[in-house]
Formats: sequence, structure tokens, C-alpha cells
Amino acid sequence: MTMSHAVPDNDRPPPVRAVFSAVTWKEIAYLVSNLPLAIVGFVCAVVMVSTAGGLSVTAVGIPLLACGLYLSRQLGRLDRARARGLLGVRVDEPTPIPGPKRTGGFFPWLWTSIKDPVGWRTVLYQLIRLPWGVLTFTVALTGLFVLWPVLPYLVRLMANVDRAMVRGLLSPSDDLERRIAELESDRGVVVDTAAADLRRIERDLHDGAQARLVALAMGLGLAKEKLLEDPEGAAAMVDEAHGEVKLALQELRDLARGIHPAVLTDRGLDAALSSVAARCVVPVKVAVDLPGDPSADPSAARLAARPAEAIEGIAYFVVSELLQNVSKHAGPGARGATVEVWRAGTRLMIRVSDDGRGGASPSGGSGLAGLAERLGAVDGVLVVDSPVGVGTVVTAELPWRDRG
Repeated sequence: MTMSHAVPDNDRPPPVRAVFSAVTWKEIAYLVSNLPLAIVGFVCAVVMVSTAGGLSVTAVGIPLLACGLYLSRQLGRLDRARARGLLGVRVDEPTPIPGPKRTGGFFPWLWTSIKDPVGWRTVLYQLIRLPWGVLTFTVALTGLFVLWPVLPYLVRLMANVDRAMVRGLLSPSDDLERRIAELESDRGVVVDTAAADLRRIERDLHDGAQARLVALAMGLGLAKEKLLEDPEGAAAMVDEAHGEVKLALQELRDLARGIHPAVLTDRGLDAALSSVAARCVVPVKVAVDLPGDPSADPSAARLAARPAEAIEGIAYFVVSELLQNVSKHAGPGARGATVEVWRAGTRLMIRVSDDGRGGASPSGGSGLAGLAERLGAVDGVLVVDSPVGVGTVVTAELPWRDRG
């Protein structure tokens, strides 16, 4: 009789698992594929440098060098994609070289292409990667059969070297490239903001003052027809038209104030912000401490110290929008708000605070996200501190630019 004995759980062998993780296998694939791509890149770099150098005395050498640097850029794009997929290295794409139209012609474009630091660093990367690709290919491939117990450690070490090479040689040109990208993004924000403002002005004119003026013209036409037959009725229609004229003028004033108020041009931020604060539903205390504010000193020398008109207009718009948010979102418990404007070195500082219900957020749909984008387009910053039930403090920074 055969008896079977149950094996205790503690004596069971561990389950079969993969020797290497998925990350390790990706690193091995990257290291093995280094060699064929390194050969292609090395050959292209050597041929480009030698051919362009030999033909540099002719008219063909310089354009050929520019084309070779462009090809190196494309190989760098492939290497960044491979590192992103297999090594998890996130490297931003460099800014493309502007075309001949943007650089002012063929020869300025050619000179810009030859001076391209991204292309030259990519050439250096292709040159030094061939010996390194031979080493990584040999170690990774033979290690799978001979050194597999310690291969994950060797693979991680070599992959980290590759990560450092990609970040150091295939990344954009540090601060300059990032600054170019930021300026391109800011330019898009400025264009979108200007287009939105134009659409808003067109909509306000069409739906507001224009509609009232059309109704006014029709009313005056009817009054003209009734002038002889029904003088009293015509007088009543003229009186009604007079009221429409007043409303149309008020809407036009409000529209002009939203574009750029006259009080801001004539009297500066202090008077303009006081006018905005007077329209807020909660009491607002305004404190403007600017050396060039004409309300404090109207002399020409002090007027020259006022910020540039564009900066002054943005500061007015920011405070106006923030006070509108106070009126809409501060809640019935808000007892007051404060607007402070001052200059700190090369920055124009704005702080708008209230004691309302708080909870404001740039992503909460209160218009703060649009303000942050508008400030970012001129190197400004918007900081929101709004604990729930405590109140809201919004601080804005703008670059100080002297009036020309």
C-alpha cells in the first residue's frame, strides 16, 4: 500500500520567477542595439567632417557641412526616442533651426546652421559612442551566457553611463533653448489673449452699444414721422431715445475703460485702482507706493519713473480682475479687501487680499488661470494663497520697465 505524505508549505520550493525585471531587459536591448546604430552614426560623422573639411576651400564644403549637421540632428532625434522608450530618459527636443525666411536669407541661415551647438554636440556623441557601443554590445551579449548572475548590476551601470551621455550631449542648449521655448509659448499666449480681447470688444460693441444705436435710429425715425400728426407721442419717443443715448454712452465708456481707462493714462495707477475699488461690492483699501505715481508728484522727472504703459495696463487689468473675483466669490461674510502696489527692485509687486470664504484656485474656473498665463507672457508670476474659510491673498509680480 502506497502512502502519500503532504509536503509542508515551508519546505516547498519558491515559485519560478524571471531572473531579470522588465527594466533590465529594456536596458539590455538598449545596450545591444548601441553597436549597429553607433556604426551608422560614426560613419556619417566621419564622412561629414572629412568631406566638408576637404571641400571647405570650395563653395560646396560649407553647405555640405550644414547638411551634415542637419543629418546629425535627425540621428540625435532617433537616439532620444530610443533612450526615451528603453531607458526612460525624458529629454526635450531642441528648437528647430529657423528657415532662410526667418533668418534673413540663405547665407544667414547657412551661418546659423554651421554654428548650431546641438548639431555639433550630436556629432561628438556619435564619435565617442562607437567604442562605447562595442564595449556595451560585447558585455551585454556575452554576459547573458557567462556573467548572468552579476549581469543586472553591470547592465544598470552601463545604462546609467548611457543616460548621462544622452542628457549631457543630446539635450537642448540649456538655458538658451529653454528660454527660446518659453518665449515661443509666451508669444502664443499673447497672440491668443489679444485675439480674445478683440473678440470681446467686437461682441460688446455688437450686442451693446451698436444694438442700442440701431434702436435709437429707428425710434428717431418713427418720431420724425409722428412729429406733425402726434406731437405728444413724438416727444415721448424723443425722450425715450434720449435715455437710450445715455445708456449707449455709458456702455461705450465702460468698454473704453475695459480697454485702457483714461484715468490710468492721465493720473497713474493710484487713481485708476481707486476708481476700480469704488465699484467693488466690499470696501477696498488701496495703497500704492510708486515713486513715479503722478498723484504723489506730478513733475516730469517723476513721471519718467512710472512703469511702461504695457506693464501699467497689465497691472490695472490684474487688479480689476481680482476685485471682480472678490465681488463674485468672496461671499457675504467678506468685510473688506486690500490692494497694495509697490516696487521692489526690478519688479512691480501687487497684492490683493480679502477676508472672504477662500478656497480660490487657479484651476477652479475663477479666471486665475488666465491671469497666470497673461502674467507669464511678460515674465510675471501669480501666487495664490487661499485657505478655505480664512480668505484669499493673491500676489502678482511684473517686471519693472521704465517708461521710454
